Amino acid sequence: MDIAETQTWVKAASAVVIGVGLALAAAAWPPLSAPVALLADLVVWPLDGAQALAAPETRLFAAIAGGVMVGWGVTLWKVAAHVLPQDLPLARTITLAGLAAWFAVDCAGSVAAGASLNILGNLGFVALFLLAFRQGKQRPTPRVGT
Repeated sequence: MDIAETQTWVKAASAVVIGVGLALAAAAWPPLSAPVALLADLVVWPLDGAQALAAPETRLFAAIAGGVMVGWGVTLWKVAAHVLPQDLPLARTITLAGLAAWFAVDCAGSVAAGASLNILGNLGFVALFLLAFRQGKQRPTPRVGT
């Protein structure tokens, strides 16, 4: 896989993070909370409709979490756009270190909150970035005009 393909995959994974962050932030407004309420209901088993995300503090933390995810996704996009073409190992290290830190804290918090099923969703994010940075023969992207 060449640098350009790796860059495309990392940007796509970053876009997923941004999209999830936007959905979380939107859940702060009750008319837009249904997708996140359904996700909460799925990970806080059983599926019973009890997770309405109606409390003001819940909506506040959805907005904060969404904002943090959007910011993280934009940062990952910028790493893909500006660091990765110059120094792939550094881009991989930065991204995967942040991913590992997020994964450990998020999973521990999910278990503490009684939402262990969230770990499955977290594994999806990990898989996106591991796939994006999968090992292979890295070839430099050809420069136009050289």
